[in-house]
Amino acid sequence: MTKENEQNQEKDPKYPFRSEKLLPREERVVRFLSTLQDILGAKIYNLPLDTYLGTCAKCNNCAEQCQVYQTSRDQRDLPAWRSDLLRKVYKKYFTTSGKLLGRLVGAEALTGEDIDNMVDAFYRCNMCRRCGVNCPLAVDNALVTRVGRVILERLGFVPTNMTVSTRAQLGEVGNTSAIPKAAFIDTLDFLEEELRDETGIAIPIPRDVEGAEFFFAAPVSDYIMEADTLLGIAKTFYAAGASWTVSMENFDAINYGLFYSDADLEKVLNRLLEAANSLKCKTIVIGECGHATKVGLLFQKVYGRPEYQGMNFKNIIEVSHSFLTEGKLAFDSTKNPETITYHDPCNLGRGSGLYEQPRELLKAAVMHFVEMTPNRQMNYCCGGGGGLVVVEDLHDWRMSTAGQKKVEQLRATGAKLVCAPCANCKKQIRELVHAHKLDMEVVGLHDLLGKAIVLSGKA
Repeated sequence: MTKENEQNQEKDPKYPFRSEKLLPREERVVRFLSTLQDILGAKIYNLPLDTYLGTCAKCNNCAEQCQVYQTSRDQRDLPAWRSDLLRKVYKKYFTTSGKLLGRLVGAEALTGEDIDNMVDAFYRCNMCRRCGVNCPLAVDNALVTRVGRVILERLGFVPTNMTVSTRAQLGEVGNTSAIPKAAFIDTLDFLEEELRDETGIAIPIPRDVEGAEFFFAAPVSDYIMEADTLLGIAKTFYAAGASWTVSMENFDAINYGLFYSDADLEKVLNRLLEAANSLKCKTIVIGECGHATKVGLLFQKVYGRPEYQGMNFKNIIEVSHSFLTEGKLAFDSTKNPETITYHDPCNLGRGSGLYEQPRELLKAAVMHFVEMTPNRQMNYCCGGGGGLVVVEDLHDWRMSTAGQKKVEQLRATGAKLVCAPCANCKKQIRELVHAHKLDMEVVGLHDLLGKAIVLSGKA
């Protein structure tokens, strides 16, 4: 980045974050168009993008479904307006009607100012997909946002928090929190001691077990901040008599590539697949992490190397629910007497269809469960979706504009605990609880299962 470009960026309020290796302004339009052309030629994108960028009913149904726009009433937060930033460029350069008729069909030439507007708009979107639920043409504005971010990354626009974490994960340290392997081993030893002290049972956290049925990978941040979630998961596997393992070589499920880069998504995904394959495990179980689950379910067939195509991906909620339905788990719900509500993470709910499984687990393990309104498919995003929870420059915006509807939802339940089985959601909602002085605490699903689970007492 030249000194002039850096100074211009610092002065421009449109940029919500500092960018690294920012492409000079005079080169941005050419790079943008060439990248969009490449994306349109990719099998994974060509058909859906032709559909989503080629049409919009202009009905604004999406406006009243977007929690950000409901709060801000700012044009920049209209899902259709945001998608139009890319749609008009697509029509101008990649459709015959747009080349011939221009503005008459909504086609406009790309300018540097348009790119500035995209940087602002595409990083004001949680990519929660709530706007698409009632769209009469089923336009996926979140996909358009993601494609916009992928293009902008090629110009140098990407939140520094994401790139720094991804570099650490793809480097020698191998995880987004830069935890050395020795420290990870110490953490596992500590967790096993905690399990023994609490239960009187030697509950293991198996390591590098070749041929285990389940290869378990959690967001590495869980090992730092969500010990109760991991303890509950270990108890669940133990109670069900399951064969499982963690890897000493790749123990981080986080994949920030989902939010800005196909290339990084592919690299991180294949590192995880390689680790599971090396241990001859056929099923990868993702911990309480929405975006990592979505990456595995949606992108493995596209970006996974051919030798890994037989691998299955599941979220820990699916696995624990199957243990429950098979009669392998028993709970004492009196261990969770508080009033508890459930937050549907966007990537587990709208993104992966996990609605009823967590509720059935909760109802088995807690005494008083209350629903948020709305819930399931129409639940509000926590306000930190789309990776924005790690963009500290957007903290105040997340606490107000993006998170206001979730705050109202939480307050209305009267619950003392909110269960959020997603690492990003936990972080965002905890910050909302603190900022808005809500009288509740945030827990993971397996925190609650771990408290109520009935163990056999095997030594």
